Amino acid sequence: MGADRVGGVRRPVRAVVYAACGVVLLAGCASMPDSGDLRDVESTPRQDSQLRVFAMPPPEDAQPREIVQGFLEALTSDDPQYATARQYLTGTASEHWRPEQSTTVLASDINVNHTPGHDTSRDSSDDYAFTLTGDKVALVDRQQSYTPMRGTYSQPVHLTRDKKSGQWRIDVLPPGIVMGQSDFQRNYMSVNKYYFASNTWANSATSATAVADPVFVRRRVDAMTQVVRSLLSGPTDWLEPAVSSSFPAGTELRRGVTALAPDDQNRLTVPLNEKASGVGREKCREMATQLLFTLQNLTPTVDTITLQRAGGGTLCSLEENQTEAVATRGSVKGSDYLYFVDDKKRLVRIDVKGTSAEPVPGALGEGVQKLQAAAVSWDERTAAGVADDGKSLFVGSLLAGGALDTPVLQSQGKVEGDRLTVPSWDARGDLWVADRDPARPRLVVLEQGRGQPLDVRVPGLKGRVDAVRVAADGVRIALVVRAENDSKSLLIGRIERDEKAGDRPVVSVRELRSAAPELENVTAMSWAGDSRLVVAGREHEGVQTMRYVQVDGSTPEGPPPAALTGVQSIAAAEDDQSPLVAYSSEDGIVRLWSGAQWQQVNKGGLAPVYPG
Repeated sequence: MGADRVGGVRRPVRAVVYAACGVVLLAGCASMPDSGDLRDVESTPRQDSQLRVFAMPPPEDAQPREIVQGFLEALTSDDPQYATARQYLTGTASEHWRPEQSTTVLASDINVNHTPGHDTSRDSSDDYAFTLTGDKVALVDRQQSYTPMRGTYSQPVHLTRDKKSGQWRIDVLPPGIVMGQSDFQRNYMSVNKYYFASNTWANSATSATAVADPVFVRRRVDAMTQVVRSLLSGPTDWLEPAVSSSFPAGTELRRGVTALAPDDQNRLTVPLNEKASGVGREKCREMATQLLFTLQNLTPTVDTITLQRAGGGTLCSLEENQTEAVATRGSVKGSDYLYFVDDKKRLVRIDVKGTSAEPVPGALGEGVQKLQAAAVSWDERTAAGVADDGKSLFVGSLLAGGALDTPVLQSQGKVEGDRLTVPSWDARGDLWVADRDPARPRLVVLEQGRGQPLDVRVPGLKGRVDAVRVAADGVRIALVVRAENDSKSLLIGRIERDEKAGDRPVVSVRELRSAAPELENVTAMSWAGDSRLVVAGREHEGVQTMRYVQVDGSTPEGPPPAALTGVQSIAAAEDDQSPLVAYSSEDGIVRLWSGAQWQQVNKGGLAPVYPG
């Protein structure tokens, strides 16, 4: 993508160079030309990871508009501390400007408009004002958390002319940073940092459950050190109530440490301050696991973490193959089987690489109770099935000879579309499902898939839940919500449990946020990684499309899935080794391996699911 224009006028120049080997900030090596001048450019290709962009300082006797455009251009450079951008500011403005406060992302151009009431003649006035405008797309806050935004951006910029030098400089400017979307995509990258679920979500008592917390960091400004500092600072506000960090409060990099880089053995040594000096071995291993999970999301070249004390010496070391004893995460949970309902309304399974389906062991595979959809628990020992009319929810063992008990939940909805949704299992073995009955729409959870259903509180919910998928970490939940105007949006909520509220816990889904703001009619969705989902839906007045989205509403890098018509349901595994599977009204069940085209699996089947 090309860089955004500023106000439709050719932007001030910036130098683009290829750094030589050995520069810490650059991942890779390219040679510096030994003849010719640096060339001015107006745009920089996002896909060239070797490209470094450096801003140019303000030209002598630059006019006010040139100063503003040069400043905006400098914000998109790879200057670590924005030193060049500060040269466009007065001393006082530079002292008070906090670029780390926020980054506002605009759809395209930043329009620079002269503010009426100020003389346009440089010789007759010592002050000048502009207004920066554009269409907002998102805001990245101080915690580096991404939030989709809508509306008009409008911020004043004021310049004054220095009485001694006669040079124009900015003395009033917007908070933080502002840039166009293509510059943002070139400059920033999304990285998952990892914390641990506060409650015991996993069945295993020997390991914690890791939860991804996506943040945006500057792509070519020592991303590794940025990510480590962000991890140490703690989870973002949205996730914080549901997770914890094993790093003691106040833990930071040791004073004087400015950059981190792995050695030639793929070991990263992280020197910490005195706040971490007293941690025990097990706590240290948890800290190292958080770092390994986080940094491997950034780069696969780190496979060992060594944590150092403030005064020197090693706290602990942990290798990649040792993390499984400390914590589990969804992206490593795989399954050998894909499950779906066949043309006889039975629950069947198929090897993810095969084509021949077989009924699952137990009553749900016998076909006595006809089904329209099902969900399989993470340990693949239990399944839940929705009856063919959508009224009843059954739970049965996936062991041969297992009997089917009476329904665990029933809906009173008058038509099929107003009854039960496809259920979803969380990591601790609880079963989630929504009842779409207009007379009593509700989201419920059944502890261990049985007993009296718990009504889940969803503060701020506007509409009814049409689809439910719980993340592998058990902390986040994806909901398709139908509004009064029949539009259907994808929302992500945080699951909280109050175990001290009485005989039974109070379960809530809080702080719903949009994960696919551009889609107004979501028809299918599934988790497809620790912080990614795959979604089928339509934009306003558009045709059905399939795409990947992040839980924070941003768009992940990489191509979308190949086009497929008539998508009614999607199944994606949490790991990246299994194929994407969908049910199409035209082709039945189809699957998509990475780099391939859709392949028909079963013409008569429907409702495909992986465990979860």
